[in-house]
Amino acid sequence: MARRGGKLLLVAAMLLLGIPTATAENAQVNTIQDIFRHLRTCWKPPPPAKARPLDITVVVSFNRAGNILGHPRITYESAEASDNDRLQYRIAVMETLQRCTPVPFTDTMAGAAAGRPFAIQFRTRKTSPPTQERRA
Repeated sequence: MARRGGKLLLVAAMLLLGIPTATAENAQVNTIQDIFRHLRTCWKPPPPAKARPLDITVVVSFNRAGNILGHPRITYESAEASDNDRLQYRIAVMETLQRCTPVPFTDTMAGAAAGRPFAIQFRTRKTSPPTQERRA
């Protein structure tokens, strides 16, 4: 038990000192779900003072080395977003892709993911609670 507590203390110290630890950001990506999780760990939406929250989807492909293949494409943005909101969120998406690539694919996943388009959704809007239907 003392050994386990020592490891926790070491990880806590590394985090406080800013030393990287094995997290989702640098863990090997071995499944399709891992790709989505990996990219979401890098997601930093614009602050509310710069843009209202919106949902945005980007389609992106990777090569075997985990680098972006071609040009990412925005395929969906919330309808009620202003031009400024869209611009801020597009910048945030591209910064996310820069922070998170190359994706650390395992050898098996590199072959499976290479050239395949992935639609990555970034959801930042709060969904409203379901309304109660009243009957007369």
